[in-house]
Amino acid sequence: MKICPCKLSELKFNDFSLIGYSAAGEETVVIVPELDAVFDIGKCPKEALNVNHVFLTHGHMDHAAGLPYYFAQHYFQSKKIGTALVPKELVEPLEEILALWQKVDGDIHPHSIIGMSNGDEFEINKRLVAKAFSTNHNIPSLGYSILEVRYKLARQFYGKCKEELLKLKSDGSNITTKEEIPLIAYLGDTMLADFSSLPHVANAKVLILECTFFAEEHFERSRKYKHTHVQDLPFILSKMNNEHIIISHVTKRIKLTEAKKILADTLSPDLLQRVYFLMDRL
Repeated sequence: MKICPCKLSELKFNDFSLIGYSAAGEETVVIVPELDAVFDIGKCPKEALNVNHVFLTHGHMDHAAGLPYYFAQHYFQSKKIGTALVPKELVEPLEEILALWQKVDGDIHPHSIIGMSNGDEFEINKRLVAKAFSTNHNIPSLGYSILEVRYKLARQFYGKCKEELLKLKSDGSNITTKEEIPLIAYLGDTMLADFSSLPHVANAKVLILECTFFAEEHFERSRKYKHTHVQDLPFILSKMNNEHIIISHVTKRIKLTEAKKILADTLSPDLLQRVYFLMDRL
């Protein structure tokens, strides 16, 4: 028997790194340690236990199966309650699953499940906020963006000394303006859609999107199961401003080397140079 251990890929950027594994129908999990977040949980690799927030896009087994294990082990190892942000339709069935699993396990696993809808926001910490947005899959699904929040002095108060600013603040004046910088956007499983109208997606430094199918004969399959086909990428990406674009969820019906060739024939050279495969270890 040949043993092939599942290895996580790692991509490093200036502000954060991506650690994950993604193969369509098998497992998808993308960990961003610096942002205290994991997008989908897959089978819950041990590296995912170090973060406090799971952003679950939908309930398919290859994306969600590890959630009970995450809650149990995260609390066991850190004594902190893990939080899962999920489409609101999943809150009740997930709570039922956890209740049944606790009967099987014989122990209570502290957890927090928060239902999200299109446009909802969640504060990760004072510096980071997550936004949920609609995607187009065959069951309830969401994508998520994480933005850095900065506060700076409002322009009308430029030139004032420290004492004046402190006096204004003590009098109840708001002397700062809020700035949100999109760091990362994760689409999850979704069919063709235009995300360019969402600034927190279109302008995120890193965009992670699924592109499950590449072969011409799989185009109708992509429509049937509401996944992205490589032919959709020019439309999806043409109006996006992301510095880095990461492709995930590639089907194992095609070799990665062949997918890369098809991608090179599909995208313009300037767009292609911004695109990476999550599972490309070459």
